[in-house]
Amino acid sequence: MCGIAGMIGIEPGYSPEAADVHQMCQTIVHRGPDDEGIYARGRAGLGMRRLSIIDLSTGRQPIHNENQDIWVVFNGEIYNFPELRPELEARGHRFYTNSDTEVIVHLYEDHGVECVKKLRGMFALALWDQRKEKLLLARDRFGKKPLYYAMDGRRLLFASEIKAILAAAPELVEVAPQGLLSFFHFGYVPDPETSFKRIKKLPPGHLLEFSDGQVAIQKYWDLPAYGTYEPESEEECLEELETRMEEAVRIRLISDVPLGALLSGGVDSSIVVALMARFSSRPVKTFSIGFSHEDFNEANHARAVAQTFGTDHHELHIEPNIEETVGLLTSSLEEPFGDSSMVPTYHVCRLARQHVTVALAGDGGDELFAGYQRYSSYLGRRGIRLFSSAMGDWYREHVHPMIPTGWRGRRFLYNLSLPSRERYIDGVSLLPTGHRESGVFSKDFQTWANKQPSPYSSFLEFLNNGPASDPLSEVQYLDAKTYLPGDILTKVDRMSMANSLEVRAPFLDHFVAEWAAMLSPRWKLRFGELKYILKKLAERLGVPKNVLYRPKQGFSMPLLHWFRQSPAPPLLDILLEPRTMQRGYFDRKGVTQRLLEHRKGIRDRSWELWHLLIFELWYRNFVEAQSHGHSFETFRRSVSRREGDSGVPQILPAAT
Repeated sequence: MCGIAGMIGIEPGYSPEAADVHQMCQTIVHRGPDDEGIYARGRAGLGMRRLSIIDLSTGRQPIHNENQDIWVVFNGEIYNFPELRPELEARGHRFYTNSDTEVIVHLYEDHGVECVKKLRGMFALALWDQRKEKLLLARDRFGKKPLYYAMDGRRLLFASEIKAILAAAPELVEVAPQGLLSFFHFGYVPDPETSFKRIKKLPPGHLLEFSDGQVAIQKYWDLPAYGTYEPESEEECLEELETRMEEAVRIRLISDVPLGALLSGGVDSSIVVALMARFSSRPVKTFSIGFSHEDFNEANHARAVAQTFGTDHHELHIEPNIEETVGLLTSSLEEPFGDSSMVPTYHVCRLARQHVTVALAGDGGDELFAGYQRYSSYLGRRGIRLFSSAMGDWYREHVHPMIPTGWRGRRFLYNLSLPSRERYIDGVSLLPTGHRESGVFSKDFQTWANKQPSPYSSFLEFLNNGPASDPLSEVQYLDAKTYLPGDILTKVDRMSMANSLEVRAPFLDHFVAEWAAMLSPRWKLRFGELKYILKKLAERLGVPKNVLYRPKQGFSMPLLHWFRQSPAPPLLDILLEPRTMQRGYFDRKGVTQRLLEHRKGIRDRSWELWHLLIFELWYRNFVEAQSHGHSFETFRRSVSRREGDSGVPQILPAAT
């Protein structure tokens, strides 16, 4: 596990210096505190920061082939490298390390860019073919490892984090309003966009080739057609699921450093721990976080699972200083990120890192096996027909804005006025800038936003054209392509890497995921029970039933309670400060209304307030800091219509 960075000159005359690549690597030391490696030759500069996991003595990157004309830097783990290596040796390849990374260069020699299809694991890689003067960037199938890229006129730059790109090209800090629009809708910025105009994410399951100054991107993997496999019996289904999960866990136990598991007390992480215990000769080290508010606390369930499987359990009850923790996290995140569970994720990763370097987790189980309550809600709403298409349009435009924001049922009626498929996207949207939440935003920003392509468009594309034909599978596929990489995996990667901890996700082994996709939906949602077959597997493995059959809590913070403290947290004052309002995004009256509704208990506005707060803190701690260094002035948001820039809002420095 590590972080990677580098640059390739567009013209033959541009030659990166090792110092340039080193400067990029210094921004991601937390991803790899153990070592640094740099290749700088000709038009290419490749760098990496290493967190040593496998082959501690000889696995230093960059790694090269026999002729030293193919070089690779790599972030992740290739779990099938023990099988790939002897096959490559039989074809005449000579290895000089025992690392998983070296199989990549030899696979590339034999298969070219198709080599990524043979990799089983999580990865973001950059491979430089010196003979062809071609760069290959590739990202794993689900996007467990991040990879960003940008062009600055002279070079293509790439890195595991945006801050490394900005270290080499600070002029790329220009904010992308369309990316911010997506954040307000979903709480994250879906790929391939970022919060910066000229910096992009390489989407999961894609590769990028760069040669002769041209970028070419292609998809190399997707989930198969959903719902095409129907087991003959529940026993057959359980047998195959257990076999696949067992193998996925087993191959993720390969490590030359201490290893454990993040145990939330939910179905997915409990299954992972149960299978780890099956293969381990020693008690599995498990880690969990607890809160004082019982409606958010799953620590007792995690403790029950730990006792059942005899783990070496470590538990931390936290009442984190919100201001201190949020300030720390928002100053390190390059994009606004609204999932509040990043706070307990950060703390459990910090706890785990005190004992282990690698941890397994249950991420992916909800998306693959239908674990979210919103799936049941969506399926139930599909049959409700209150509005015709024309009447729905009229209701949203003319009636909805007149309904008081504190009125219960306001959002529900808005949702029912939409076409059936759009109801799901609306249901996962927090602060869309259309009619539903228009009161939060300033008139200028709202006017601009209404003229932009809808952030819903790409989501509808997944719903309408994905490999699914039933309503449940359609939204599962959508979440696998958007929410999973954009929110869940981003959160886990950033919070674990902030603590120099590697996290592995057995459910996202692509052999497990492909089987789960093909499995008939009746095994996922049955008799109203979400994750039906997964819970049956957990029962089979010995997970206590009281852990399995209970309301889903999720791994989140008690924002509802914290934002209603008396006196109110000083953090909330930030939302109404002149510095915040001068940016031009928010409407003071609309924000004040939501603050009052939450404080008085009229409505739970904690998630909306959290997202507004995160946005403002991100802007202060990252954008302003990047733009002005240590002595930055207040920025103000100006919605302009300047010629030559597509009419998008500009970020202008305040007059001094």
